[in-house]
Amino acid sequence: MADPRQFIGGVALVVRDYDEAKAWYRDVLGFDAVEDTDLGGGKRWVVMAPPGSGETRLLLAKAAGPEQEAAIGNQAGGRVFLFLRTDDFWRDYHRMTAAGVTFCEEPRVESYGTVVVFQDLYGTRWDLLQLNV
Repeated sequence: MADPRQFIGGVALVVRDYDEAKAWYRDVLGFDAVEDTDLGGGKRWVVMAPPGSGETRLLLAKAAGPEQEAAIGNQAGGRVFLFLRTDDFWRDYHRMTAAGVTFCEEPRVESYGTVVVFQDLYGTRWDLLQLNV
């Protein structure tokens, strides 16, 4: 019997507006728009992915109601929520800086790799991370 293989295929990120979030992730972070399907009733299935990403996708989920709206930008209670791994930290850091990304600190070298915390358009905290190999 073959060993099971599993992976996280997507992570839902609550956003204020489909189009502004899609544009930010595409134009600022350089993500690919994988899918944008109208589901009717004002709902869409908007899926984004970093360039070269083979499995994990980001589902942009428009907030529906006050409880979900309150979670926009704070889905992890102020902690880093998502980790964007890269094969070239400085290339991506400089590109993101030029695109106007808000960084929460200066880049730092840790025992595991080079990392910096940044925020998306709503304040959700991310790590840009290149691991040591």
